[in-house]
Amino acid sequence: MASVLWQRLDETLAAHDRAGTRKTFTPLVAPQGPQSAVQVAGGPKLPVTILSSNDYLALANHPRVVAAAQEALARYGAGTASVRFICGTMKIHDELETALAAFHHQPAALTFASAWMANTALFATLLQPGDVVFSDALNHASIIDGLRLLPSGVTKVVYPHNDMAALEKLLHEHRQVPVKMIVTDGVFSMEGSIVDLPTLVDIAARYQAVTVVDDCHGVGVLGASGRGVVEHFGAAVAGRVDIITGTLGKALGGGAGGYVAGPVAVIEMLKQAARPHLFSNAISPATAATSLAALQVLQEEPGRLTQLHSNVKHFRATLAQLGLRPGGGTTGIVPIILGETALAIEAAAKALTAGVMVTGFGYPVVPEGQARLRAQISAGHTTLQLTAAAQVLADVVRQIPAAGR
Repeated sequence: MASVLWQRLDETLAAHDRAGTRKTFTPLVAPQGPQSAVQVAGGPKLPVTILSSNDYLALANHPRVVAAAQEALARYGAGTASVRFICGTMKIHDELETALAAFHHQPAALTFASAWMANTALFATLLQPGDVVFSDALNHASIIDGLRLLPSGVTKVVYPHNDMAALEKLLHEHRQVPVKMIVTDGVFSMEGSIVDLPTLVDIAARYQAVTVVDDCHGVGVLGASGRGVVEHFGAAVAGRVDIITGTLGKALGGGAGGYVAGPVAVIEMLKQAARPHLFSNAISPATAATSLAALQVLQEEPGRLTQLHSNVKHFRATLAQLGLRPGGGTTGIVPIILGETALAIEAAAKALTAGVMVTGFGYPVVPEGQARLRAQISAGHTTLQLTAAAQVLADVVRQIPAAGR
């Protein structure tokens, strides 16, 4: 019977090939950064400008961050070889969690092997049958899947993207439910748009709903000191977001791991009952050290944040001058809508041959007909690199018939 499964897999992959939608991996042969090098199928090493990295502050190869990893390897070894509650907690984990809590102005924090695990752990631990959770239609897949794993007795309500009027109407319909939770991305990963957080927290207060913000793409990008979407909106939302989830794999050093920051009771309950935490090894000491060092660099070198914002503004303006209409807003995510998935993958392949590494995203990552190139800008890019990369993207898009722009 196993042969039936293999045949089905072969047929599915063949269908991807016919449609031009099969994803491929392009290995880097140099450190992650604004510029790197790739090697495809044993061919020559090719220099590329990276426009697809989450390394918004160019900290993944920062000397202090790399040195912190090396020091942690020498002090603690390669890994924990255990989950946290057995013997996998090292001093560097406690130091990082204390720093993350302080960074977000939250009482406590807890790290996980990934931000995906942090989200799935949070909902499954806190919500019970009879509760209701409201989720933005464009929330990250980790939120979507985390909610899918909840027991059937938890009511899951999806509201239209950033539509606060619709959210309030739905909350009013469920106003008698004692435990209500609203979960949203801070920055929506495929759009680059920002949640209307001031309105959301006002609505939450009226209906006594718990607020959860996944700020994976906001930390290190938004706010005067890079603390994310809460800082971005300032006094209007300060102290009014109950729980923040985030990642260590983007602006904070580009390593791996995620975290939850929030009330002490939430963090303690996650320690007691969150299955992804109880049954997965702790993040490596080197990862914890790089993330802690990245937090310190972010706070000591505010010019990186200023440079990121300047780079985003320049890149968007250059695309517009070249006749493209990038979506999103002021974040490091700059989507260029092309339409069909095969078009986005073809465009990304053409860009790579021209020395620009950018990713094409299609269904099911984004809705049908909304496939796109998603450019991501770093503080480490130079103006010349961004200008040249924008020209490459404009040239590539012009070569693709029926590309929406």
